[in-house]
Amino acid sequence: MRKTKGFTFPKIFSPPHKPPLTRARPFRAYSSVPFSPFAMLDPTILTIGGIVLGIAFIERILERWGVIDLLDQFAKVMRFILPVTFYGALFYFFATFMF
Repeated sequence: MRKTKGFTFPKIFSPPHKPPLTRARPFRAYSSVPFSPFAMLDPTILTIGGIVLGIAFIERILERWGVIDLLDQFAKVMRFILPVTFYGALFYFFATFMF
């Protein structure tokens, strides 16, 4: 009976040439996210804020003049428009402000 000789994979095929591993020098990377209050000075945000202040001023004038029925109708409309405007401005601010 003949004895069979087994070959392992590394003996048949030479391993691929690998360059020696060199370690890169460590470096420090600093990342800061600037958050400036001047980002609020966006013209769109200022315009929306001015419109809201104008609406509040108009409501005060209507209240002073005593036209409560017109003021009530105005308040019903603003009850819907102001929250939509606020959330729209908030979405616009976070969508355009780069963190």
